[in-house]
Amino acid sequence: MNIQIFGKPKCFDTKKAERYFKERGIKYQLINITEKAISKGELLSIKQAVGGYGKLIDQDCKDKDLLALVKYLREEDIEQKILENQRLIKTPVVRNGKKATIGYQIDIWKNWE
Repeated sequence: MNIQIFGKPKCFDTKKAERYFKERGIKYQLINITEKAISKGELLSIKQAVGGYGKLIDQDCKDKDLLALVKYLREEDIEQKILENQRLIKTPVVRNGKKATIGYQIDIWKNWE
């Protein structure tokens, strides 16, 4: 397994995901998306794995104006807006090769073991 956890330091679900893998002795790489942004290639891979940008966007994002704007953009423009404003991404994003999950998805992670 090659686990990557993309998250924010103040996100409780990111901390829970990190604890889940740590308790099981599974090596993972934690990437703080507030310091190191998700690349365009990674974003496309995650989008394909989870089923579109709609599932990737955090509906509880604090920037309501940005959230409202994204709802009316074309898919090509949504991608660019997410790359520019990664606070829109629901965390944690957990990747295992080509597979990915959004949020705390313990049932899916168990199948990866």
